[in-house]
Amino acid sequence: MIDIQNLSVAFWGVKAIDGLTAQLSAPVCGLIGPNGAGKTTLVNLLSGLVPAAEGQVLLNGQALLGKTPIQRVRLGLRRSFQTEQVVEDLSVWDNVRAMLDHVPHERGSVKAQLTEVLEFTELSAVATRLGRQLNLFQRRMVEVAKALVGTPRLLLFDEPGAGLTEQESLLLRAAILAIPQRFGAQVLLIDHDVDLIKATCSQTLVMDFGQCLALGPTAQVLDDPAVRRAYLGG
Repeated sequence: MIDIQNLSVAFWGVKAIDGLTAQLSAPVCGLIGPNGAGKTTLVNLLSGLVPAAEGQVLLNGQALLGKTPIQRVRLGLRRSFQTEQVVEDLSVWDNVRAMLDHVPHERGSVKAQLTEVLEFTELSAVATRLGRQLNLFQRRMVEVAKALVGTPRLLLFDEPGAGLTEQESLLLRAAILAIPQRFGAQVLLIDHDVDLIKATCSQTLVMDFGQCLALGPTAQVLDDPAVRRAYLGG
């Protein structure tokens, strides 16, 4: 569970996040809002890339702020970026294998872990293919596979569905929905694709001007008139 309490982040005196309080407890949670709402700032803060001006964040009861990015990774926090971080001259196997150099794992379990996550993300057939030879969907799934090794506890997926075909989006949805039960990790999904949010997230936080505009069951949140005005154009 992510417990955010009175969180603020300021850049040059301007608050990108302003007194945000939210408890995200669902296995798969959505994070949406108009451009400039503070979504990316929140993900960067959770990742340890930007500091908080005030407030605190607890991950499964453990204080997150004050820890370095690598300490957060060792706690089980993982993230993807809007631009895939795939090494072009490494194979799919080696791209995922490289993550194990940075996360706690049992040395004897490396092959088993890699085999499991590549099967889960349907990348086994291209395990020896170089990063530069992958299509967009395969690159996105490499990012998912990298996030799943080494006992993850919270996965932050930043617009993983952008640019995918309808069939590819369906495969991504199925993978995201299966992660909590299969790997024991919570997912926070940031995406502009409302259909993807509806299909995968049982709880959604809507941000606007750095604050919580709405938080609750996804269907209820998306029907909120304030959300429709601010984000959905209704």
